[in-house]
Amino acid sequence: MSRSAHPAGPRHADVLPEGHYTAPPTDLNVLDEKVWARTVGRNDDGVVTVGGMEVTRLAEEFGTPAYFLDEADFRARCRAWADAFGKDADVFYAGKAFLSRAVVRWLKEEGLNLDVCSGGELTTALDAGMPADRIAFHGNNKSQEEIDRAVEAGVGRIVVDSFQEIVRVAHTAQRLGTRQRVQIRVTVGVEAHTHEFIATAHEDQKFGIPLAGGQAAEAVRRALRLDGIELIGIHSHIGSQIFDTSGFEVAAHRVVRLLAEIRDEHGIELPEIDLGGGLGIAYTSDDDPREPHDIAKALNEIVTRECEAARLRTPRISVEPGRAIVGPTAFTLYEVGTIKPLEGLRTYVSVDGGMSDNIRTALYDAEYSVALVSRTSTAGPMLARVVGKHCESGDIVVKDAFLPADLAPGDLIAVPATGAYCRSMASNYNHALRPPVVAVTDGEARVIVRRETEEDLLRLDVG
Repeated sequence: MSRSAHPAGPRHADVLPEGHYTAPPTDLNVLDEKVWARTVGRNDDGVVTVGGMEVTRLAEEFGTPAYFLDEADFRARCRAWADAFGKDADVFYAGKAFLSRAVVRWLKEEGLNLDVCSGGELTTALDAGMPADRIAFHGNNKSQEEIDRAVEAGVGRIVVDSFQEIVRVAHTAQRLGTRQRVQIRVTVGVEAHTHEFIATAHEDQKFGIPLAGGQAAEAVRRALRLDGIELIGIHSHIGSQIFDTSGFEVAAHRVVRLLAEIRDEHGIELPEIDLGGGLGIAYTSDDDPREPHDIAKALNEIVTRECEAARLRTPRISVEPGRAIVGPTAFTLYEVGTIKPLEGLRTYVSVDGGMSDNIRTALYDAEYSVALVSRTSTAGPMLARVVGKHCESGDIVVKDAFLPADLAPGDLIAVPATGAYCRSMASNYNHALRPPVVAVTDGEARVIVRRETEEDLLRLDVG
């Protein structure tokens, strides 16, 4: 493998009008444990390992680009969330973050429930053996077919998202001779401090039924009148990649106020409240996520305090971590290709993947870390932009980061914290082949989602 140096871009990020980093790290060979899976480290030869396996060996066996998932870390995070909330609460893994049959089996074994939001996710969950009563079905525009399948399967809850959906679920349940447990998703008017496209509780967006104007209260009235529905609670979700629980406090206050209004009008106290998910993870060293026990303590205290003030029994709490579980457990491994130094600006480092395997940078202006993982280096830092091979100028994987100035074609670099949404949102843009997901644990690796092939592309092209 060539180790020849290339003319480097600028050595300090402060020459740029934008960018996450302001100064290079003191040692580019050190891996920040905040952003990497728990079993990731460097061996004595300077090669990064995960689950006891060298990335160079993994690249030889499985190719690049590829997602490598630390199974032990995933399971440990499941247990941490289950332990933090205990038996008096429910933890639903948000399958949209990343779902496969292997993941479903791990969730089942570790005692977590599963939140799905499409017919495909429901099929995967049931096929992998998740008990239907441990599944919640979400979505703002569920088809009649999806509703029928969910009710027929006996899912534990459907989170209804509109007046029309309340009626559809009730009619389906009546036709099948059952009562379907539902929660009503409400939008509480909370502006989460996150990207516009992943803030989900302000009124001007597609999810939920607004509290404003009495719409949520009317949805409750309609649900209570329909024989096919058992209304068990209220659902609220304020956004994603959130570090501050103050938004949850405002949301809980408004949801509990609705519960009190329901008690006063209908004489019933709904037994459940779902606060959604959205807790953030560390993508860079500046991110400071909270531990599950801290989150559980804060949310329980918030709900208990609000219910005591409203003279309500404290309902059973549900939460929906997805990114917070799977996000930190995986990284994407790339091989370096073209390297282009731009004097006075930065060095463009092209890899063999890109926006087809990680659209989040282009879609959300998301920030990531990156490291040279196939060796160590004593070279100084160069400011780099890691880009993909697609025909788009916005095909950026890591906007600004420091990499060793002797980086060369053929080196392996890895982007951590790509377990959530990267494979789920992957595409075939430019007829790219979606990468595999490889689970690694205890010195063994196995494919849990295989790499696509050109035959897969042609099989769908029936013209």
